[in-house]
Amino acid sequence: MGELLIKERQIVIPGEELARGMDFLPSIGTLREGESIYSTKLGLASIKEHLIKIIPLKGKYLPIREDIVIGIIKDVGLSGWSVDINMPTNANLPIGEAVRDRVEILKTDISKYFDIDDIIVAKVLNVSKSRIVQLSMKDYGLRKLRGGKILKLSPSKVPRLIGKKGSMVSMIKEYTKCEIYVGQNGYIWINGDIKNMYLVEQAINLIEQEAHMSGLTDKIKNLLEKNKILKGDSNE
Repeated sequence: MGELLIKERQIVIPGEELARGMDFLPSIGTLREGESIYSTKLGLASIKEHLIKIIPLKGKYLPIREDIVIGIIKDVGLSGWSVDINMPTNANLPIGEAVRDRVEILKTDISKYFDIDDIIVAKVLNVSKSRIVQLSMKDYGLRKLRGGKILKLSPSKVPRLIGKKGSMVSMIKEYTKCEIYVGQNGYIWINGDIKNMYLVEQAINLIEQEAHMSGLTDKIKNLLEKNKILKGDSNE
């Protein structure tokens, strides 16, 4: 019978033995040597039935098809846009994946649709073997975001911000009355009353610092409760 040597959400280091026996299976961030499974990364252990994986405490955004991302327009081309999605190279947004109009590209200044520094919600349509990302805005809810500001969170910590079934981000929205769009690339767009936006920023900073700690939900709730005088404020 196999032996599990770590607990759920325990911090582990590279080379640490996680489990013994063939009852457990290695996944992301782990490897098997003989009958033992070891960590290859610094991160949080995640155990689902008999599958063990490591969630990195820090890491670059690795795009996957259908990811919803927040992007910043960085360049306007003849037939599309270059978009910052928190990667070393910008993603491509072709005009055919962005607007419904039939556009004569030789006669149209497409900056009338999206211009430099505009913020958009898009999805990852395709990722090439060389990590070139193509985006699309042809789906429900994908659009340009007006006003507000961008915050950054380590992509590996985005699930902690969202919470189970959206519980964490819903709680933050409820207390602050801010609009919040969370990109799986670690960019978060927020909009609302200035004081409430600052409270959202405090909550996200706390998640960045303590995503690996237990009791995070209670800490976020306490932060929001201490500032509950802001609850109900709005920029409307």
